[in-house]
Amino acid sequence: MSSRALLPRSTPAASGVSTDALTALLDRLEASAVELHSLMVVRHGHVVAEGWWSPYSADRPHLLYSLTKSFTAIAVGIAVGDGLLSLDDRVVDVLPDHVPADVSEQARRLTVHHLLSMTTGHRPDSLAEAWELEPDDLVTGFLRAAMPDAEGTRHEYDNSTTFVLARMVERVTGRGLPELLDDRLFGPMGIDRAEWDRVASGAAFGFHGLHLTTEAVAAFGELLLRGGVWDGRQLVPREWVELATRHHVDSVDFKDDSDDADFSQGYGYQFWRSRHGYHGHGAFGQQCVVIPSHDLVVAVTAQGEAQEVFDALWDCLLPGIDEVGSAPDGDLLAERLRHLSLPPVEGSSGRRSVEAKVDAAAEGSALPDGTPVIVEPTGGGWLVRLGPSLDVEVGHGEWRESAPLGRPVVASGAWQGDTFVADLRVITTPHRVRLTVDAGAGTAAATWSTVPLTSPDLELHLRSPLMTRPDVA
Repeated sequence: MSSRALLPRSTPAASGVSTDALTALLDRLEASAVELHSLMVVRHGHVVAEGWWSPYSADRPHLLYSLTKSFTAIAVGIAVGDGLLSLDDRVVDVLPDHVPADVSEQARRLTVHHLLSMTTGHRPDSLAEAWELEPDDLVTGFLRAAMPDAEGTRHEYDNSTTFVLARMVERVTGRGLPELLDDRLFGPMGIDRAEWDRVASGAAFGFHGLHLTTEAVAAFGELLLRGGVWDGRQLVPREWVELATRHHVDSVDFKDDSDDADFSQGYGYQFWRSRHGYHGHGAFGQQCVVIPSHDLVVAVTAQGEAQEVFDALWDCLLPGIDEVGSAPDGDLLAERLRHLSLPPVEGSSGRRSVEAKVDAAAEGSALPDGTPVIVEPTGGGWLVRLGPSLDVEVGHGEWRESAPLGRPVVASGAWQGDTFVADLRVITTPHRVRLTVDAGAGTAAATWSTVPLTSPDLELHLRSPLMTRPDVA
């Protein structure tokens, strides 16, 4: 548990959840290709199961990727509830200083509703085109990007829409998105560990970049389930919660050749409809799942495909709601949840030094080609120097933490024959780097398990705060 509990605790049996179902859920998820980092199940407002796969932990915020969008939608709802913004307000009226001289008639018609429902007419996601058109002003680039479809007719997943919404909220409220949510949402809920990735100007992305603990994500789901009420206070208008989470437009599968059943049930206002309830979704498996019919919330952080998590929830967990298992089963489950872990790298502790240079022939290398790598034994592990000044501590048979550039990295390693192998987990994100150093050849490789969507540059992801794009006017 984190040092400050946001939600009360209970047992599965007391909340009508079968321990057999929870055990089956864990079995299914651990047998899948998904690397779970955390899981929290909340029934009737009480946490009934929670676990973190070490070295991930309860008190550490985790990058939510596009689950951030759902929080931005709530910020829009707060502004609407305050009478500062409406669904019919146009981008060109709220942000007139970002309107290009040659703005199209369709761009002039785009409203808050079109942005929230991602029905602006862009195809595909306009983000890359918008930034290419206007490197210093994504809002202007968005208004200039091609719109092959009429507004309001077709859903197309589009990150730029949420960026523009964030800027509109900031304009009408006179406050930064993080500051507004701190004051109106996170503070009243007791969430004090919200961290944001930002563009170079310091503005929050809005569509990505929020870091929260698993319990904060679960508490957000509970807030939605309660109609925006927290501790007796109406933090978000109930009407907005209902509006944002209902079906507004049919959704189009955003992955080719895949069965994403829980992404084809329709789209709300920066929320996805699911086969059961609705969810906020972030890349690589970050989930806040709300199932009103079962008074149930599930929060997940992970590295993997979200649909596998949904399939496990519907097949394993839902059949066990209101089917209570025995108390001994509950004890066994609690013990299992306390000892979840991801294994450190296997191999010997070989007390030797090695120097090498990175061969970045593979696409998406975490380090530039030719980067010098030095491995030095120290204190039951190693000090690994990447380049001139990036020093990472690596444990043997354990995870060791360091923060060479401000953000933590947790690492383990071992010698496997003539090769030194280390896993470097950028622990506040879903990602890790596998570093291999061939002592005989004097070469090294630094390969992401999943390449971060913002940039493959490891150094960038170890800086705090993360800033990955040009300045936005």
